Amino acid sequence: MANVFSRAPIGLRSAVNEGAITRVSLILTAVVFLALFLIMPLVLVFVEAFRQGVGAYLDALKEPDALSAMRLTVTVAVIAVPLNVLFGLAASWAIAKFQFRGKNLLISLIDLPFSVSPVISGLVWVLLFGSHAALSPWLQAHDIQILFALPGLVLATMFVTFPFVARELIPLMQEQGTTDEEAALSLGASGLQTFWHVTLPNVRWALVYGVLLCTARAIGEFGAVSVVSGHIRGKTNTMPLHVEILYNEYSFVGAFAVASVLALLALVTLGIKSILEWRYGNQLASGHRH
Repeated sequence: MANVFSRAPIGLRSAVNEGAITRVSLILTAVVFLALFLIMPLVLVFVEAFRQGVGAYLDALKEPDALSAMRLTVTVAVIAVPLNVLFGLAASWAIAKFQFRGKNLLISLIDLPFSVSPVISGLVWVLLFGSHAALSPWLQAHDIQILFALPGLVLATMFVTFPFVARELIPLMQEQGTTDEEAALSLGASGLQTFWHVTLPNVRWALVYGVLLCTARAIGEFGAVSVVSGHIRGKTNTMPLHVEILYNEYSFVGAFAVASVLALLALVTLGIKSILEWRYGNQLASGHRH
């Protein structure tokens, strides 16, 4: 009996007391997996982009359709991301600071783009604004074009990216509670002053982190914008769509040159993300001290 009670309970044993062989095997498995499915594809993108030299690489990026795709990608992101920031702030404020009927439903709706295929989200806008939709006669009468134009690209991008900001802010706001806001209001601050000087500083790093993720997804989105863009070369093609067209035309240097720009943006995003995760962690830990 003494030997039985002297043993540590199974649930309390350390989870990292595996043998050396097990640890090495797990580490090697992770390293090999990352090398094969992450590092090697990125390296190959740059190798193919520079296969014919730096001159051919720069010429591919200076090609009018490529420049148009870059401008359109940036334009869509510049419009969609701030709108999603406004939605994310409003939704997270409402969910974290107030009790109301339908809160769980609102949270579920925010998570909806994570479970719905981007292609389906693009088809939603086709059903709403397509030539056979109920709104089509009114749009045509007022010379408003949604599909195969910038508005459709923005709407499709917003749909697939709007959870990112809200999902970063909601947990932090819920953990911080309402004590700081109530104290500010009791001292005579208005609602806007409370938000600007109390709430926003407490969540600033989470907000920046959410904006970063939202921007990265907006720049790299393919499925949703592919459905609503019409693939009009030089007009409605974003960078991912332009890469697809060039690749299908066997213009590999051009395709990989534009793809390398997307890869560079991803690497920059990863670097900033690592820094913000460190800052975000500190902010989350010190949230109740502000």
